[in-house]
Amino acid sequence: MSETDRTKMKILQSVNPATQRVLPGDFAIATRAQIEETVARANEAWKVYKNLSGSEKATFLRTIADEIEALGDSLVQRAVEESGLPEGRIIGERGRTCNQLRLFAKLVEEGSWVNAVIDEAQPDRQPMPRVDIRKMSIAVGPVVVFTASNFPLAFSTAGGDTASALAAGCPVIVKAHPSHLGTNALVAKAITEAAEKCNLPKGVFESLNGEIETGQVLVQHPLVKAVAFTGSFRGGKALFDLANGRPEPIPVYAEMGSNNPIFILLEKLELEQDSLAEMIANSVNLGAGQFCTNPGILVMQKGKSTEVFLEKLQKAFAELQSAVMLNEGIYEAYRKGKTQSMSSSGVSALFEAKEDGEWKGAPSLAKVSAAHFLENSNLQEEVFGPFTLAVLCDDENQLRQVADALHGQLTATVMVTQEELEKASGLLEVLSQKAGRVIFNGVPTGVEVCHAMHHGGPFPSTTNGKYTSVGTEAIQRFVRPVTFQNIPDTLLPNALKRRNPLQIWRTVYGENVRT
Repeated sequence: MSETDRTKMKILQSVNPATQRVLPGDFAIATRAQIEETVARANEAWKVYKNLSGSEKATFLRTIADEIEALGDSLVQRAVEESGLPEGRIIGERGRTCNQLRLFAKLVEEGSWVNAVIDEAQPDRQPMPRVDIRKMSIAVGPVVVFTASNFPLAFSTAGGDTASALAAGCPVIVKAHPSHLGTNALVAKAITEAAEKCNLPKGVFESLNGEIETGQVLVQHPLVKAVAFTGSFRGGKALFDLANGRPEPIPVYAEMGSNNPIFILLEKLELEQDSLAEMIANSVNLGAGQFCTNPGILVMQKGKSTEVFLEKLQKAFAELQSAVMLNEGIYEAYRKGKTQSMSSSGVSALFEAKEDGEWKGAPSLAKVSAAHFLENSNLQEEVFGPFTLAVLCDDENQLRQVADALHGQLTATVMVTQEELEKASGLLEVLSQKAGRVIFNGVPTGVEVCHAMHHGGPFPSTTNGKYTSVGTEAIQRFVRPVTFQNIPDTLLPNALKRRNPLQIWRTVYGENVRT
């Protein structure tokens, strides 16, 4: 295709971050007319899809997983080329993606997730009879999913947001990330083929390429009923503001930024310096620090053991290699954020690796006193990359002050010995108010996909800390409760019918029963 044709068609192309070379494939930016047609199809599909049984939706989700696996090496290779991530990481992501789909399939097949609540009529109640009242959750409508830059599979086209929305009964429109357009195209085709095999209406899933304006148009479309986003605070807040400025505001479930602080008490530092230094260095630098759970702040009390630990941490950082970052924008933002943090009042550099190639994030470590940290809230801004800031406290009271001053976080970690458990109790109480996940003697990188996981936290880590983007509870973002009053049994959804034909767990008169 000529350059003239590309310009005319408004196309995008992916770039290999390891080589900075343009990859094969022209991806057309969706026009406003195409966006309108896409959303209209999704809305029509919703009228059918929302009424499918749990078994039918489960079959669809499992078929998607099968189709993704059938792509084989072609998907892995393209994702490696577009992300710069190692093959093993991509294979692991593919497995996680398919496991998420199958987990939601199992959830909707069983059916209790609709939270059916029943209070039967009491015509003889005095002084007033009670009518029959039944409540359950229903799908909200078409959902827009913005794919993430740092997880080309697990948080992208068929990732947790898409899987949970489809499980809820909502059609999904994906806004592809410009960094992995080819990967998105392959996975989107797999989902479309799965929909065709399951005889689902056209529009139950669609993918669009575009730029900032594309996303803005989608979020503002009156037929779109919810948005899921994983990315920067700036991007997530912009979408949130757009959605709340609509004549009909809609929820934006945005995961934005987090420093995931690790608090290490003195005795723990004294006894486990070597293992802690290695563990934390590897966590900070995992995937070039491009994890939303990357520990960007270490909080410790001053002391000889702390000085020795920081020396060991510097050595651990020095043994690590700079790694390719996901794209030029993330690389430049990392350099800028790191420079701003290190040039702040009271901050001093402890280690900064030399950059040994283009778009490579250099592992970096700095320190600051708790007093300076408490005076400068800008030091809590996320530096997305292999960087962490050690905050040194005068005493345990100041350690608590730092915890109290923290912004909302996805995670917070406490590292202590058995003998320090009593000291840690007060700290845990504070951190449970600041974070969506509190970790004991471990690192925050790595998020288990399971029923009990909560991947979310108070603002500004997310726009709504009540909800998770990982685990089965993620489905609750895309439903709303409806009460059915005095509705004849034949017209009730199966989940609310009197004989419980689905045999799901329901709350009847305040008790959980399966009858």
